[in-house]
Amino acid sequence: MSYTAEAFQNEYLATGASEVNAIVTITSTGGEGGRRTAGATEIIIVDASGSMQAEGRIGAARQAAKAAVECIDDGVNFAIIAGVSTAQQLFPDPGQLAVASPRTRADAARAIDRLQANGGTAMGAWLLLAAQLFAQRPGDIKHAILLTDGDNGERAGYLETVLDQIKEQFVCDCRGVGANWKVAELRKIADRMLGTVDIVAKPTELTASFQQMITAAMGKTSADVQLKVITPVTSKIRFVKQVEPQVADLTGKRVEDGRAGRYPLGSWGQESRDYHLCFDVTPGNVGDNMMAGRVQILEGDTVLATVLVKATWTEDTALSTKINRQVAHYTGQAELAEVIQEGLTAHKAGDERTATIKFGRAAQLARASGNAATEELLSKVVEIEDAVTGTVRLKRRVAAEDEMALDTRSTKTVRVGRGQ
Repeated sequence: MSYTAEAFQNEYLATGASEVNAIVTITSTGGEGGRRTAGATEIIIVDASGSMQAEGRIGAARQAAKAAVECIDDGVNFAIIAGVSTAQQLFPDPGQLAVASPRTRADAARAIDRLQANGGTAMGAWLLLAAQLFAQRPGDIKHAILLTDGDNGERAGYLETVLDQIKEQFVCDCRGVGANWKVAELRKIADRMLGTVDIVAKPTELTASFQQMITAAMGKTSADVQLKVITPVTSKIRFVKQVEPQVADLTGKRVEDGRAGRYPLGSWGQESRDYHLCFDVTPGNVGDNMMAGRVQILEGDTVLATVLVKATWTEDTALSTKINRQVAHYTGQAELAEVIQEGLTAHKAGDERTATIKFGRAAQLARASGNAATEELLSKVVEIEDAVTGTVRLKRRVAAEDEMALDTRSTKTVRVGRGQ
């Protein structure tokens, strides 16, 4: 794989200013033919609790799991976990990993056909078993799917304890089917495991969702990419956030490395992502030029790309007041995700006035940034009378699935120029 990094910023600061913002775009190319820098392991976790009997979910889950197995490349290690009140390995034998081939995929399909819905929900146990299986393959590109239709039934705090133990050891994409699961619960898992969360409103949509996730995972060719930020004594990093393809705050994931900090970016294929970095710097004199930070892209300890974020102080207000287009765009996208969450919280609390204000601002931001997908999701929760001015009315009847879709997808962003 080949990586490039590019910084977009206005490096000019007014006299006395101390905040430096930059959008760093990281792009990876190469890796054609699915050649990985390491092996790969895939684990599919299917909720088999009693509630999965409803609305044909368990049957749809079986079909989706079998379709997912068919998408796993030959040579990739894999396993299937049946999630009940404990974690039960459905395929292959307990404690083992299978190597994908026509024979093992057929064996896995027969095992999946035996999956029955009966028991409770224990996501911490499911994830812990997955981590134990992944541990057999250090250096692999590790990816898991977790599907559920309900709330976690483990004792309070256990899931959090497990996540603290296994955080970032593998990527976990979480999907909730139906409308009886908690978005916050799956988001917590996805955030800690560098994955995604989304709703699958209808069981019939599970197969396509599973195929999409596995296909994306098979396209990953680098196992553990990191962003390293090196700062001089006159600078300090305030936050690091992924802002495209979705908003994800990486600030709390920092691992100290001398005067630098490393932030996990997960596994990569041929793709491009954008990150917002904000620095606090010691103000300089007019004409002073300094490095706010050196940003490196690493795999292990190998530096793949480097870019500098700079600061120059000036008395020219035409220079210092100009807002970089990328920074402005993603600041708006981050605010969009935030106000949607605030609107949903207010709505659930019965505070219609605050909810209307927040959703109105969301409609305004979505229209201004060209985020048509989010505007469409909003339109299922509110009547958008004028998106430009942010004039909306709450709908009296909103399907739970529509509200959950807005919740799960509120962090998805668009690039500058997309949809505009």
